[in-house]
Amino acid sequence: MPYRINGTEITLQPESGGWIDRASLGLDGNGHPIYPPTRQFELRWSFMSASEFNQLLGFYDLVGSTGTVVATLPRWHTGSYSFFDYTGCVLQEPSVGAYYEEYLTEVRLVVSSVRT
Repeated sequence: MPYRINGTEITLQPESGGWIDRASLGLDGNGHPIYPPTRQFELRWSFMSASEFNQLLGFYDLVGSTGTVVATLPRWHTGSYSFFDYTGCVLQEPSVGAYYEEYLTEVRLVVSSVRT
């Protein structure tokens, strides 16, 4: 199943994607770590055309600082590789590295506030 944002398939599927480890917020009274209730998922591309990157920017611009999206991502911590629609997610602004000829390199999109 392909990665999607609000039901729209990402034109150029990411080369890699993965869950970002949560940082501990501290320890409880028994010495157990306390973690935030949400997770983040990172999508990465080595090379991407300007028009493909424009789609990612369009997703971000649509919800920017006020809205949330439904992100179709691999299901967290299951026995099989399957995708799931996570609601109420927030997109961070896509980031890029240097240009290589007419392509963007090191493109990264992070989906935050994912409730697993």
